[in-house]
Amino acid sequence: MRSLCSLLLLLCLNDACIAQESVSAQPAITVRSTLVMVPVFVNTKKGQPVFDLEADDFRLTDNGVQQTLTLEKDTDSEPLALAVVVETGGAGVNHLSDYQGLESILDALIGDVEHIVAVVGFDSTPHLIITFTQKTEDVSHALATLSAGDRDAAILDAVAFAVGKLRDQPTRYRRAIVLFSETIDQGSKTSLNDALRLVSDTNTAIYSFGFSSARSAVSHEASKFSGKDPGPAHGCFSRTGADPEYDGHYSKQVLDCISQLAPPLRLATMSFLAARNGLRTNSAQSMARLTGGEFHQFHDAKDLKSGLIALSNDIPNYYVLSFRPPNPIPGLHALHVTTKDHPQFVMKFRREYWVDDAGQ
Repeated sequence: MRSLCSLLLLLCLNDACIAQESVSAQPAITVRSTLVMVPVFVNTKKGQPVFDLEADDFRLTDNGVQQTLTLEKDTDSEPLALAVVVETGGAGVNHLSDYQGLESILDALIGDVEHIVAVVGFDSTPHLIITFTQKTEDVSHALATLSAGDRDAAILDAVAFAVGKLRDQPTRYRRAIVLFSETIDQGSKTSLNDALRLVSDTNTAIYSFGFSSARSAVSHEASKFSGKDPGPAHGCFSRTGADPEYDGHYSKQVLDCISQLAPPLRLATMSFLAARNGLRTNSAQSMARLTGGEFHQFHDAKDLKSGLIALSNDIPNYYVLSFRPPNPIPGLHALHVTTKDHPQFVMKFRREYWVDDAGQ
């Protein structure tokens, strides 16, 4: 059975992934030769998984350009480093009892592979509850005995913290996060742009299980983005007044500006822009969507267990497509996947990846 580790997102560079070693800094990747791997889940409109598709049955575009695909085989043997990230503050206080008795479900989710698992709790700040261990019973006990935190829910800070801990693990481990949280981030110091870069820069897939945020929090977050962004005062291509996400990445700013002027390229990036806007109002769901993971909403322990079981059943049926873009352009790349002869199929897939400027 293909395990969770087989679906982790890879951005391999000359057969090795090169990233900063600092845990505190946002990860960066220097690209010379890029192999992009894209997990894809296909089902019918009735929710039944679709089996036996081949590479030729898919069409994948990278910034609107169709790519030559390979369907990866036997991807279920790599060891897994998993961080379970759970909200103990904010609205999460009301759900602490939902995380009891998860040991057997976690075992099914991980599969029969070498693994290490850690638990990260968060309210206004993230903290390590249990360090990486091979014993899922210890993880289950930690989840069953969580203590209530403060009023905040710094989701993006917690994800950044968890990725830092995952990056400390041996490089032979693939990385994934299972996130239990409300839908709206409250109190993170990690910015929206840093979060977007985080999920596209690292080899970490995110699987989110979310409960509703308080209605007042939703209204508050929505009010922050009610106006239109006028862009740089001196024009789209100006470095002065540009969005901080372009610092040190002017080529990405140029690409985005061109996309605003050239409708075909603009259409190629629509999937990412939709996810980016979604991240402003539903952090948990959009991070899962961007990485090719899954999002399940839950209200109580029964819903949560049902969602985890559904995820463990979905994982063996993921396809993993790979392609090597001939001339990777620095900046953000929007991915889109369809099946050639079956437009009625419902698809879940990795939405984007990031290529840094050479030499950075």
